[in-house]
Amino acid sequence: MPERDYPDIRSLHLFAAMSGEYFTALMRGAYVQNFPPQVDLIEEGDPSDFLHVVLSGSVELYSSWNNRETSVATVRPVSTFILAATIKDAPYLMSARTLEKSRIAMIPSQDVRAVFDVDAHFARAIVTELAQCYRSVVKNTKDLKLRTSLERLANYLLRQQKRENGNAEFQLPIEKRRLASLLGMTPENLSRSIKSLQSYGVSVNGNHVKISDQKDLEKFAKPSPLIDDYST
Repeated sequence: MPERDYPDIRSLHLFAAMSGEYFTALMRGAYVQNFPPQVDLIEEGDPSDFLHVVLSGSVELYSSWNNRETSVATVRPVSTFILAATIKDAPYLMSARTLEKSRIAMIPSQDVRAVFDVDAHFARAIVTELAQCYRSVVKNTKDLKLRTSLERLANYLLRQQKRENGNAEFQLPIEKRRLASLLGMTPENLSRSIKSLQSYGVSVNGNHVKISDQKDLEKFAKPSPLIDDYST
């Protein structure tokens, strides 16, 4: 791996506190590769040979069963996937593909497990990361089971607005087909829900979103930090 990529990886909470000796050992066995869009990186069911780090671009995590496919998450720089499979030495539960030209670092899973056994700071960071991932899964499950499709869309837009510094106008970061899958909806249901949100001051033109009545939308959506705040 080129040393110019070290600072990006070192900046991740996962690697920030580990010893320099073990970090260098991990990077010595890692390598970086550039991928064009729509390239499959891993396939669910395959052995977890590498821990992946997205350095640039974006990666979609998805799963399929019985000729059906669903989008699970989008991974953006700088972050890892899929840590749990690496630590457990278990098959991947999701597939991954690039959404755009992406630069990906790959760290051998056996090296990650070896350092986990000897570096207490690294081990603690991994436990914290896995705990955060678990809490995110719980919040996503609550979102899917406790809310209607219209409420899920409304809260997704509010979360995205927050990521865009609270601006009343912003762009959807993914295409609508993938958004529908992410929210557990069909594309047709998403289209109807977008129209229904017009009465709460939301207009969507292509991927451009405008919220003209913030209070009305929040009153309907009832956002909760126990569901919508993925930082806690």
